[in-house]
Amino acid sequence: MKSLKSIAYFVAVMVLVASPAVMAQWPKHMPGGLIKNADGTVNLDAPAPRMADGKPDLSGVWDVVPCIDCPAARGGGRGRGAAPAEQGRGANAAPPAAQAAGAGGAPAQGAAGAAGNRGRGAGGQAGGGGRATMGNVGGDLPEGAPYQPWAAELVKKRMADNSKDNPDAHCLPLGIAQMNAHPFPRKVIQTPTELLLIYEGSGTTVREIYLDGRALPKDPEPWWNGYSVGHWEGDTLVVETTGLMDDGWLDVRGSPITNAGKITERFRRVKQGYLELEETIDDPKVYTKPFTAKLFWRLSADTQLIEFVCLDKDASHYVGATPPK
Repeated sequence: MKSLKSIAYFVAVMVLVASPAVMAQWPKHMPGGLIKNADGTVNLDAPAPRMADGKPDLSGVWDVVPCIDCPAARGGGRGRGAAPAEQGRGANAAPPAAQAAGAGGAPAQGAAGAAGNRGRGAGGQAGGGGRATMGNVGGDLPEGAPYQPWAAELVKKRMADNSKDNPDAHCLPLGIAQMNAHPFPRKVIQTPTELLLIYEGSGTTVREIYLDGRALPKDPEPWWNGYSVGHWEGDTLVVETTGLMDDGWLDVRGSPITNAGKITERFRRVKQGYLELEETIDDPKVYTKPFTAKLFWRLSADTQLIEFVCLDKDASHYVGATPPK
């Protein structure tokens, strides 16, 4: 049974999605320069745009989709909008539970730990049916993420606790893998020397990825989202991130990552409207071997991010708060 806090969180998100006032923070606006179909809609299958230096341009607002060749990715079942011509939030936007569901109607993943991965294998080894999700970063692997024994037991406990200690449930940063797979959109801003990722679903968290040739810092002060540098390998942007906080959460179920971990992301804009992202997780303290999760993002051309603020009203450290008994 879900905790009251989990239910309250879900209700709050439902109100957010259903509120016309919130959806109207910015009216729809279609940027120029996009290749369109004869009817004026964006041609999602057109060639990927490029920067002045010839590199692929990853800029845009992006939604997560199951795969670029699935019917849902071809305009039939949009995550947050009704049709390719109306890419964004609207009256037909799916509720968070539907957005977070896996391919084939898999159970939804709630930010406070819904029952998305229950009953999918002992010891936290959950086969994912071929799709990594916010709820299960190991979903692409038949045997699930390759946990060390202690990590498998920890994930099993976290799932039994309904993921109540997920940072997201306490208004703390989500972590890279959760943000990349979150059903709420993210915005990419690209320059020749830096890539910015702004994630609506994590309190508009901003990641800075430096493309100016600098090396990753040695022995840095750990950060929630670490330190990221990128370089191009052909048309693929390879991003390496280290310096993460200990006891990070890669997904809703609680797959851990430590300060010894490294996340390597490979961004490839395969078409104007689709971006492929491969994340390789390498943390010998937690996993028996590196493993990879694959995500697909679809362009939401006329969408703007909305302001999303998380308030931890249960916090006992506020000035004037009544001490717990």
